[in-house]
Amino acid sequence: MDVSVNADEPMHTLTLEDMAALCVRALSKAGATQTVAEAVARSITHAERDGSTSHGFFRLSGFIASLQSGKVSGHAVPRLSRLGTSVLLCDAQNAPAPHALELAIPELIEITRECGVAALVMRNSAHFAALWPEVEMLADAGLVALACTTYLPAVVPFGAREKLFGTNPLAFAWPRAGKAPMVFDMATSARALGDVQIAAREGHRLEPGVGLTAAGDPTCDPNEVLAGCLLPFGGYKGAALSLMIELIAGALLGQKTSASTAESDNRDGGPPPRGELILAFDPEILSGGEWQAEAERLFGRLENQPGLRLPGARRHQNRASVTEVRVDPALLGAIRAYCES
Repeated sequence: MDVSVNADEPMHTLTLEDMAALCVRALSKAGATQTVAEAVARSITHAERDGSTSHGFFRLSGFIASLQSGKVSGHAVPRLSRLGTSVLLCDAQNAPAPHALELAIPELIEITRECGVAALVMRNSAHFAALWPEVEMLADAGLVALACTTYLPAVVPFGAREKLFGTNPLAFAWPRAGKAPMVFDMATSARALGDVQIAAREGHRLEPGVGLTAAGDPTCDPNEVLAGCLLPFGGYKGAALSLMIELIAGALLGQKTSASTAESDNRDGGPPPRGELILAFDPEILSGGEWQAEAERLFGRLENQPGLRLPGARRHQNRASVTEVRVDPALLGAIRAYCES
């Protein structure tokens, strides 16, 4: 999909309802069933609503391209099965992750309440949406949750020169009584790849320490970073976390690591389907019932610190007030033209 950017053209405004309807229309034209299209549209519009533009409307063209290329199925029916007492397997059958997760998370909740600790093994899932929705769904059910997934190689390991790691996000959620859960979702790269892509599209510079040129030199030019590589956050510490995610969301699940995924990628429409690991914990079972008061004491101490904001707080503030969002006019025009073609 050709998107020619004019940085001087003002952003357009869409209501969340209009954005969702446009997403469903475009995804349906690309071959998705109504159910799949609505699941992906929810993921996109919820990201926009919460201020996560790098995983919002910006991602729609990638979803369309992945459906058109055939690497992602718009009509797949994910298969759920048990691997032992406390492990749920979801073979997504190359479906977009938002669709597969909406089917799998309710069963994971039941298994966790039964066992105290449970795992969701996602295989063959096309995931390039935000990672926080799945852990937040679990926290809304009163569970603690952790999720991670791999990507195509975009990050150079600390001390190396070749891209071997994905941006490899990690998400965590903690339930709070009478309040929104504490949630974070972060790439293990210095910046999310989507943020770099948006900076390149809009002509913005990056801060130092985000990435390198193809020749291995530091750069603040997002186009040079995209042609080169991202750096892990925190040097060797971020690289170690990224390596862990390659192993537990790739090899451990019988799925490919980011580097192996690239070897089989046709480079046509987003990353190929791959693995995701979600761990869920029932705090009532693990703690004996004393978990909430102690956690709230910690949250209270944190919130009393001047200038400190708990992870996810801004997302929930946006959610309470946002009904419309600003959209890049070139991207909006390209999506509308695609729907009319």
